[in-house]
Amino acid sequence: MEDGGRAHTAIVGWACTTLCLVSYVAAFSQGASLSACSDMMPRHLRVQLHSSNSNYVTLHTNMSFFFPGDKVPVTVRSTRDYMGFMLQARKVSNNEIAGTFIFLPPGSKLLTCFEDGDTVTHSDKSLKRNLSFVWKAPDQPIGDIKFFISIVQSYFVYWAKIESAVVAQGGQN
Repeated sequence: MEDGGRAHTAIVGWACTTLCLVSYVAAFSQGASLSACSDMMPRHLRVQLHSSNSNYVTLHTNMSFFFPGDKVPVTVRSTRDYMGFMLQARKVSNNEIAGTFIFLPPGSKLLTCFEDGDTVTHSDKSLKRNLSFVWKAPDQPIGDIKFFISIVQSYFVYWAKIESAVVAQGGQN
C-alpha cells in the first residue's frame, strides 16, 4: 500500500509539473509577455542568447528622418525562419519606448508596454521570415529614434535588441 501511495503521488506530481510547463510554453506561443517590455528579453526556460552581431535579421526603414505625426514603414528581413519577435521604437536620448504601430502583418499583434500599441509581438508560433509594419510618430517632438527587435528562432535560441539605424526627427534645432 505504501509503494502504491508513493507511485500515485509521483504520478500526480509529474502530471502537475507537466501541465504547468505546457501552459507556460503555450503562453509565449501567443506573444511576448509584459515582463519583457523593458529589456526585450524572452522569458523562456533555458534560452540561449546569441550575439546581435551574428544574427541573420535586418531591421530598416526607407526613411532617414521623420516629423511628429509621420507614418514610418519598418521592414524586418531574415534569411532564416523564426517563430517569435518583439518590436519597439525607442528614443535615442533616453531609451524610452515611443510612438505606436498602426499596421501589422498577419501573425502579429499589438502589446501595450507603456502606451496602447507601442510594441508589436507575434500572435502565433507560425514560421516568419519577412515582415512589414507601419509606426506612427507621436504628435509632439520626441527626438531621434531607433527601432529594436528581439527574434526567437526556437524556444531555446534567440537574439535580443537587434537595432536599426537612427531615424532622425526632422526640423530639430
